[in-house]
Amino acid sequence: MNISLAQPTTRQSAPVIFHVEGISKVYRMGEVEVHALRSLNLDLYESEFVVLLGPSGSGKSTLLNILGGLDIPSSGHFYFRNQDLTNANDAVLTRFRRNSVGFIFQFYNLIPSLTARENVALVTEIARHPMKPEQALELVGLRDRLDHFPAQLSGGEQQRVAIARAIAKRPEVLLCDEPTGALDFQTGKIVLEALAQVNQELGTTTAVITHNAGIAGMADRVITMRSGEITNIQYNEHKLAPSALEW
Repeated sequence: MNISLAQPTTRQSAPVIFHVEGISKVYRMGEVEVHALRSLNLDLYESEFVVLLGPSGSGKSTLLNILGGLDIPSSGHFYFRNQDLTNANDAVLTRFRRNSVGFIFQFYNLIPSLTARENVALVTEIARHPMKPEQALELVGLRDRLDHFPAQLSGGEQQRVAIARAIAKRPEVLLCDEPTGALDFQTGKIVLEALAQVNQELGTTTAVITHNAGIAGMADRVITMRSGEITNIQYNEHKLAPSALEW
């Protein structure tokens, strides 16, 4: 079953930032075809916070990779602000990723020999209109950890450095793949608080994919996936603060 998402959201006056129209993704392994996405339709809106739920193999990461310009669909169309990126070349996709998208993954991918400030500066040095590394780190609550190396930081602090690095270039979209997957309950909530703050203060469209249904309460919209399809949509009229989440 595939559900169209052209329905009002809690940010219903916001323009569409992503429009996905009938996309499918098929991976071929020898003579075997794996259907990761099946004729999926999706709209994401400016400044909204979306959680995508589903088990492993449901297509969440494939969808995120297409939205972020890391992969291309086998069929269908993918638009960012009315620009059709379906058949964009590598140069166009690289520019799109560099200017418009911030990525956060389960593992932090920080450079061990660089401080928190220096890890963030790697991005600000190539961005068009970046914020200062100190400003990005302060936004995620790490003002007192600027000159600490990753080995001197907890897992949650390292993930918040990764968030600061992603937002320092002022992306329009923040795509997060299991950002709390390697963290314990309390530390995970601190990281989610940082993501919520970025969404609220910067208006960054934020999509978080997870298998953890406990995170759903903080989203504007919860999209559940299974076997490459969207099976359910939930609109949260009253969002929970990350501190109120339980899992």
